[in-house]
Amino acid sequence: MGDFVPLLGDWVWWVVAGVLLLLELVAPGVFFIWLAAAAAAVGLLDIAFNMGWHVELIAFAALALASVFVGKRVLKKQHVLDSDAPNLNQRMYEYVGRTYPLHQPIINGRGRISIDSTLWEITGPDTPMGTQVKVIAVDGLRLKVERDAN
Repeated sequence: MGDFVPLLGDWVWWVVAGVLLLLELVAPGVFFIWLAAAAAAVGLLDIAFNMGWHVELIAFAALALASVFVGKRVLKKQHVLDSDAPNLNQRMYEYVGRTYPLHQPIINGRGRISIDSTLWEITGPDTPMGTQVKVIAVDGLRLKVERDAN
């Protein structure tokens, strides 16, 4: 690769690995680190075998794919990708299964409930104001409800 990028010489893959590690810090996730590992591995292979730049690019592509798939499998096995807040930024899903009093009656299948000082549009069977309803599902930005059996 030193012939292709003469300014950096044989250090190209180490610089690429360093840039990818910096990207991992700036754009957190768990992706660029696997590409950085592949670049470092190609750097080691280049030192050992002094490959041509085209072989190095093919090796990087193959090692990048392999490291991403292996990394994803390892993280999934260790439950790192599982979230302790699966409904983050989707708070409406937290309301499913809970019971609330109707803020406005359900007329022609539509009404409103108040949850934590926020009015939510709901759909369900016609029901008078004040009746306890249970949230059974989420439909877009509306909550589906039914009369609470209790």
